[in-house]
Amino acid sequence: MALHHTRKDEIVAAFRTHDTDTGSTEVQVALQTERINTLTEHFRTHKKDHHGRRGLLALVGQRRRLLKYLKSESASRHAVLVKKLKLRS
Repeated sequence: MALHHTRKDEIVAAFRTHDTDTGSTEVQVALQTERINTLTEHFRTHKKDHHGRRGLLALVGQRRRLLKYLKSESASRHAVLVKKLKLRS
C-alpha cells in the first residue's frame, strides 16, 4: 500500500534537514511511520490479512533499527523526531 505522492511530498517537506533532503534518517522514519499507521487502519477491517501483517512487522523492525541508529548518532535529533511523530508516550 503505497503513499500518494502529494502526501509523501508533505511528509518529506516537514521532516527534511535541508532543501534537497529526501533520504535522511528523519525522512525515512517519518515515511515508514505513515505507512505503519495506514496499515494499522487496514488491519482493523481486514483481520485475516496475515501476509500483509508480516510486511507490517518488517516495517516496524526497520523503523526500530533506523531509530536506534539515529539515537546512536544524535540523541537530540532522535528526541525531537520521536516527539514530533508522537511515537512514545
